[in-house]
Amino acid sequence: MLTPGLVQMVSVLALNKLELKDMINAEVVENPLLEEIEDTSVSFDELAGREGDRELSAEQKTAEQERTEKDPFDEIDFGSYFQDYLDPGYRTGGGVSSEDLDAPSFEHFLSKPSTLTDHLLWQLSSMALRRELRAAAEWIVGNLETSGYLSASLEDLVAAANDPAVTPALAQEALTTVQALDPLGVGARSLTECLELQLTAQQREVQAFLQRTLNTRGEDQASPHTERELLLSLALRIVQQYLPLLQKRDIRELSRLLAATPEHTNAAIAIIRTLDPRPGQRFEHHETRLIEPDVAFARRGDDWCVVMNEEDMPALRLNAGYRRMLRRGTADREVQDYVKERYRSAVQLLRNIEQRKNTIVRTCEAIVRRQGEFLERGVDALRPMMIKEVAEEIGVHPSTISRAVSNKYVHTPQGVYELRFFFTEGVNGPEGGDLPLMLLKKKVRKLIEDENPAKPLTDDALVAELAKQGIQVTRRSVAKYREDMQIPSTHQRRQRS
Repeated sequence: MLTPGLVQMVSVLALNKLELKDMINAEVVENPLLEEIEDTSVSFDELAGREGDRELSAEQKTAEQERTEKDPFDEIDFGSYFQDYLDPGYRTGGGVSSEDLDAPSFEHFLSKPSTLTDHLLWQLSSMALRRELRAAAEWIVGNLETSGYLSASLEDLVAAANDPAVTPALAQEALTTVQALDPLGVGARSLTECLELQLTAQQREVQAFLQRTLNTRGEDQASPHTERELLLSLALRIVQQYLPLLQKRDIRELSRLLAATPEHTNAAIAIIRTLDPRPGQRFEHHETRLIEPDVAFARRGDDWCVVMNEEDMPALRLNAGYRRMLRRGTADREVQDYVKERYRSAVQLLRNIEQRKNTIVRTCEAIVRRQGEFLERGVDALRPMMIKEVAEEIGVHPSTISRAVSNKYVHTPQGVYELRFFFTEGVNGPEGGDLPLMLLKKKVRKLIEDENPAKPLTDDALVAELAKQGIQVTRRSVAKYREDMQIPSTHQRRQRS
């Protein structure tokens, strides 16, 4: 059982600075007993301005006084203003019309970025299509995934449309119409079809260009494009028939099956690499996330200290008028009960905010004590650290530490990091010491990046290389870390010439 105060304490602890600021502003609006303390401190710029005013010479002050004493209305010719205003051809701005201004119109501003659906529907709206075909094409566009693929079958779409006019033939025609739109590959039902649509479109362009070149310039000018057409044909065959071999990078077997030279096979593969396997991804707009550190690790002499970032944070206090009302007891019983309830809620919030600050500071102090070498030297000096260890040190539950570091960032001499970054399990490292799991994965990736592509390292070989560096780890663990980093297996990484 949790009291409302504990529930609020848990919620406040999990908030970062920006979220806490929004919550405080909302509470100030809802609770009349809470009020924000206005910042009466004077900024450095204001102080400098005041000093500058004092140092103005007597002549400058006199001239300034003369300018202010002169009535500005005496310098305005109101007659000409009224005369111009009554003129039917009057325009403001010295005779420059709004059409003459080199400025973007309001039509160029969008309230939100264009999505894949918007982009496709805009193209359909500009095409001369019969009504039922346009409706079917829009139905297909509405069922596309954000990647641009069509996961549902045409039979399912026809059944879901529940319209006698939507026949399988019409659905196929609508799908062909959608697949001809930009970006190429949209509306595909598999990776093979997506790549095939893009290669086929390139083939049509090259063939059309070849036809025009042969008719106007002759075969000599068309020979480079003939080579391009050959490579596109090889790329299309690889995509349609030998995609598993391409994933294995078996160039020798591919060249044998294609009856092509290794040079032509590699050139065809280079064309395939230029294709987009997720044509709709470019329209996936992710909202930019604003990050403002909640705390900073700063150097003070020979020690590191924790500084809370409380800039722009509202400073709260209880409204004195309501407190006097409660002491005097002059208000109605119902009003007094309401004020008491709001008073308790306000006090509880102030306590929870202070408790949040204390928990974060104590957690960060424990981090600083353990990660001093990281602050001095960087990521390579990061030490393994568990949430349970810090929780036992400061005397709280591990879930409290988890909430205290959740979605919060710290500014350090090495950059801005999420507080969770410092908590990582360790493996048996050099000289019996512990090595953070993050650094171990980094070492595994580096070994794979430096390997010979023709003879990639097996998981057992990776274990042996790590053992040379004093890191003891099992083959199964290396395989797991490799899969976590989405690195293919040895067989898939091998490049066969």
